[in-house]
Amino acid sequence: MKNFIIAIIVVVALIVVSAIFVVPEGQRAIVTQFGKIQRDAENQVLIYEPGLHFKLPVIQEVRKLDARVQTLDDQADRFVTAEKKDLLVDSYVKWRIKDFGAFFLSTGGIKSQAEVLLKQYINNGLRTEFGSRTIQEIVSGERTQLMQSALSQAAQAANELGIEVIDVRVKQINLPTEISDSIFARMRAERKAVADEHRARGREQAEIIRADVDARVTVMLADAERNSRTVRGEGDATAAKVYADMYSKNAEFYAFVRSLEAYRNSFNSKNDVLVVQPDNDFFKYMRSDKVSN
Repeated sequence: MKNFIIAIIVVVALIVVSAIFVVPEGQRAIVTQFGKIQRDAENQVLIYEPGLHFKLPVIQEVRKLDARVQTLDDQADRFVTAEKKDLLVDSYVKWRIKDFGAFFLSTGGIKSQAEVLLKQYINNGLRTEFGSRTIQEIVSGERTQLMQSALSQAAQAANELGIEVIDVRVKQINLPTEISDSIFARMRAERKAVADEHRARGREQAEIIRADVDARVTVMLADAERNSRTVRGEGDATAAKVYADMYSKNAEFYAFVRSLEAYRNSFNSKNDVLVVQPDNDFFKYMRSDKVSN
């Protein structure tokens, strides 16, 4: 009898425990019975706020839904612009559950299913906005207007899911790899053509400058050569005049000086050898008879 009473107490305790459920802060709960959502007298879905609540044990189930703001940040998607150019757009969406009953009925309370549907709505809105603009318009300052339009379209479409779209933001816009590679290749080719043109012009200018400098150097050398010949001629004339004046004043002394210069030039080195006859006029100032005279 005692064991039976204990068993009854345990069963009652289990029933009481299974009839109690707690909704944490930041969540809401919906109770289903045999898969059917529980409603109030006005046929509205019963939404349980955070706190302690009761349900029928065993036959009723509790589905808890997150009421906080959620972030949908998936992989970048490809969109086509007005000029039929592909873009890779990385965006994110801020959303939360507005109508918990509609959300549960449309998605089964599954967050991933809701995000798949919401992503489709957002992409449809972005595809419309990107398709009506060129790349230059998108990049040059119409991104805010684009996001506002996409947010408006997504908000209207998401109402049937019981979702409130708070914000839609485009984080980054890139060209696909194959397109960016071709653009970079074309840019490199254009820059190379400009660089080659500048180098060709530089070489042309260098040749012009070099030719001009060479012409100036040639003229300067010719002038210098002419001036040097003029100076040399004037020097020779002056020297000839000095010699002539000296010769006219004392021819014998002039001949003697010239002979000394010839001796010095002829016997400049110890290895110099001169073979002449002793009575040759070259040595007339070195003979004793000449010296004594």
